[in-house]
Amino acid sequence: MYCACLEFVDKGTLVEFRLHGDRQLGVVNGPEGKKNWNLLTRTGNVQTVHPRQITYTISGGPYRTTDIPTFAEQVNGYLVQADLEVAWELFSEASAPVTPQDLAQLLFESIQPAACYAAYSLLAEDRLYFKQKGDAYEPRPRVQVEEIRHQLDIEHRRHQEQIGFLSRVRSVLTGGDVVWESIDRPRLEALERYALWGEAASDRAVAQDLLGQLGNYARTDDAAALLVSLRLWSAHENLALRRSGIPTAFPESVLAAARHILSDPPDDPVARRDFGRLAAYTIDDESTREIDDGISLEPLDGGAKLWIHIADPTRWVRPGDTLDIEARRRATSVYLPTGAIPMFPPELATGPMSLLAGQVNCALSFGVVLAEDGAVESFEVTPALVRTVYRVTYEEADPLIASGEEPTLAHLYTIAQTRRAYRHTRGAVTIELPEAVVKVAGENIDLEILGDSASRVLVAEMMILVGELSARLAIEAEIPIPFRSQAPPDLPAPEELLRLPAGPAREFAICRCMQRGEMSVRPGRHGGLGLDAYAQATSPIRRYSDLLVHFQFKAHLSGASLPLSQDELKDVLAMVEPATYEATQIERQSNRYWIYEYLRRHRTEIQPALILDWMGGDQQRALVLLENVGLRLPVRFDRPVAKGEMVELAISHVDPRQDLLTLKEVRN
Repeated sequence: MYCACLEFVDKGTLVEFRLHGDRQLGVVNGPEGKKNWNLLTRTGNVQTVHPRQITYTISGGPYRTTDIPTFAEQVNGYLVQADLEVAWELFSEASAPVTPQDLAQLLFESIQPAACYAAYSLLAEDRLYFKQKGDAYEPRPRVQVEEIRHQLDIEHRRHQEQIGFLSRVRSVLTGGDVVWESIDRPRLEALERYALWGEAASDRAVAQDLLGQLGNYARTDDAAALLVSLRLWSAHENLALRRSGIPTAFPESVLAAARHILSDPPDDPVARRDFGRLAAYTIDDESTREIDDGISLEPLDGGAKLWIHIADPTRWVRPGDTLDIEARRRATSVYLPTGAIPMFPPELATGPMSLLAGQVNCALSFGVVLAEDGAVESFEVTPALVRTVYRVTYEEADPLIASGEEPTLAHLYTIAQTRRAYRHTRGAVTIELPEAVVKVAGENIDLEILGDSASRVLVAEMMILVGELSARLAIEAEIPIPFRSQAPPDLPAPEELLRLPAGPAREFAICRCMQRGEMSVRPGRHGGLGLDAYAQATSPIRRYSDLLVHFQFKAHLSGASLPLSQDELKDVLAMVEPATYEATQIERQSNRYWIYEYLRRHRTEIQPALILDWMGGDQQRALVLLENVGLRLPVRFDRPVAKGEMVELAISHVDPRQDLLTLKEVRN
């Protein structure tokens, strides 16, 4: 029988009560206060319960706690022979409510206390055949039973899948090797999303449950650590890259298009100027594989003509084709310390698209004659064939320039210096702050501080010159392209700058005055470069906005219709700019992570630093430049420090994953 209220229950009555969701048996020992009751459990312990916790009262008695095991054994004897489905079939025909006594009579042909409690237990635990209505139970309709059975089968299958998944996880954690099954993917992805997005993850509850069952704390760091332990993530997994959604692999359709181009190159529809034996020098880092620019010097009577050859991927890509759409989606190549994520498939980008020795290279070549002061006297742009390519690294080029051993490079450097001086007379600002380049191979971190070397000045000036020529061609021919502009810097008075020590402190003061650059379909002055108009066109293999310039120029030069109107160009740039900005942020975050990891590995070493500026005017809070790694960050000092002062810092704490670095001054 049921008991919703125990006001008149006798001592020694056997009842079922619920404790923390579990069903338990106890013998009534007496009241506790005005509402509660004391029960004796089978272990002899006293349990105080509220009447609402009493779910069933067993007839007969009085009972002692020693009777409970025997009673439970009798109940189990009934349960092992019970078939609730048969009872449901019979009671469904009658469509009448069922009590535990009714069920006991049908299944066990008995209404003894143990039989009735066994029947009640079947009904209380049943999720399929009956639903409770008051003190009785109604048989569910057959359609509903089938639907619930289907849902229970799904739950059971998921439970079994989870058991298998957890078993495979534990196997890996104990050093075993497993083959992950397709059914494991949703759980692994839930862990990945939780590690990346934390509480914002859509299925964080799934991940937290998995972590809990594995005995871990349910924190995002624990999810990341588990994925590392499972050998699915590396210890230095690029979380920023994963959060970004930037694709790291190419779809098969794109790879197939690349293979088709390599095996069956398309016809070249444009006439190209053949530069024959005129040498073109490409100057890049040793690790660079996408070679997109080369420089030649053509002798003329009384002077020379400068040629800057830019790789022409539009020889292989057409507007709107598979490769173009994929490049537009990516917007840019992404350069990380661990390697590059190219905009085009590598077999194209580092092969026929690049300017390489030993092959006939298609290029868009910019020819220019400069005045003595570096101003442009005349220029032309032409599709070209470049046959004679010499590859030189920055490290190789610098001594060749300095010694004059390679006269052409030395002459080109002289031209670059003239161009830089010319731009400075027109308001250009050159900032010379150290920049770190980080490259990671396996467990090795190679960190190099770049200076403003002769070869880098040479390349930079030639690329800026192409930007000036591109803008001039677009304006003169009314070709819509992306222009880049920058408001002139609001520099301090010269005497104020001169009060700062020469070097990074002064350069940083200038840097803080620079305005943010903008991209537009309309030309505007680029104050930082000292140019009336400027457009980037030197990296079409790795920057989609540059590829757009090439599409437009190639069509104009061949007399064809332009692929994009100004409004269409604006729409494309609205798609490309956010992706480009995101890629830039990923590059910065990744570089910073690996610089922090480099410092973590060298955390016992003293770090020389230079005071760049005070923060908020507080002479004990300063922005410093860590000279060994080219990093700028705030440091609090125990004393006033001066701008331009050299200090020595020790690493107190560094955590690359948390983006934390704490430094303190070391004073003798």
